[in-house]
Amino acid sequence: MSYESDLALRLTPYTAGEQPRDRQFIKLNTNENPYPPSPRVAEAIAGLTDSLRLYPDMEATALREAIAEVSGLTPEQVFCGNGSDEVLAFSFAAFFAGRTVAAPDITYSFYPVYANLFGARYEPTPLREDFTVDVDGLMRGCPVAIANPNAPTGRFLPIPELRRLAAHCHDHGAVLLVDEAYAAFAPENALPLLREFDNLLIVRTFSKSHALAGMRVGYALGSPRLIDALRRVRDSFNSYPLDRLAQAAARAAILDVAYTDGCAARVIAARERCRERLEAAGIDVLPSATNFLFVRADGADASDAAQALREEGILVRHFASSARLRPWLRVTVGTEEDMETVTNALIRHICR
Repeated sequence: MSYESDLALRLTPYTAGEQPRDRQFIKLNTNENPYPPSPRVAEAIAGLTDSLRLYPDMEATALREAIAEVSGLTPEQVFCGNGSDEVLAFSFAAFFAGRTVAAPDITYSFYPVYANLFGARYEPTPLREDFTVDVDGLMRGCPVAIANPNAPTGRFLPIPELRRLAAHCHDHGAVLLVDEAYAAFAPENALPLLREFDNLLIVRTFSKSHALAGMRVGYALGSPRLIDALRRVRDSFNSYPLDRLAQAAARAAILDVAYTDGCAARVIAARERCRERLEAAGIDVLPSATNFLFVRADGADASDAAQALREEGILVRHFASSARLRPWLRVTVGTEEDMETVTNALIRHICR
């Protein structure tokens, strides 16, 4: 006898990066921001304890207004959720349930989980040999979900290619979902395309660029029609996804544009210094538009290199489940000091 539903039994959950509790590591395995959030965040949440007995604003009105202001949109074009993972889940339910959604075969591994959970058929399209996205291949399907920049490769798909995908999906009456978790570290983003396409949904997070991974805040940008669909799904599931502290913290963070841009610039500079040193040592590194680097270790499996780094107190991410990814390590960009340490260690272990 089985107590579990068929759905629960067939799901393959997402596997997150290691979160160590018993030892201090240089933690470069989960793409967290190496710098603290804006000082305005502490000011915003100070003194909110007494208000925690009350339910939060279910519409996150003040936060949505702040996001709209920074993004050049209206609040009706903004949806907030409990981390971008929840926003992505609601998006799969709202726009992909019962349909066949196309996505790159190497991308954020939550996508097939959500497809399975919400009754969508998942159609992976292989990346090209150099790990770039095959747009023509994706256009054989519709709707489309894509992370840009992509994870775990870090590669960026130029905006004209996204425009092609958006137009293709629009012609077929379907949504193009663009997951921009790493947009702050990329040369450009899909925001201008919202003026052209009412079927484009952009999903973002405060975890990377705004150093609020512990607060769990994500949001979507799109036409009011798409945002209304997300609200209907949310209100059938959890009408109060964002607590008072998270709303206040995220609002303060996104309004401090100068601080966010400054931290992103430091991450980008450290990323490029690391990449240049690794390439000079003869190590393959993919071009990155994110806060991480995808580094090829010597041989067909990078697990030995990952373990050697761990023994030195450095955590990086190794994806052992895919033969194509097995030779590679994903290395989050940390502080300048962290990157000096990990760069030296990578050169030592890969070039030995």
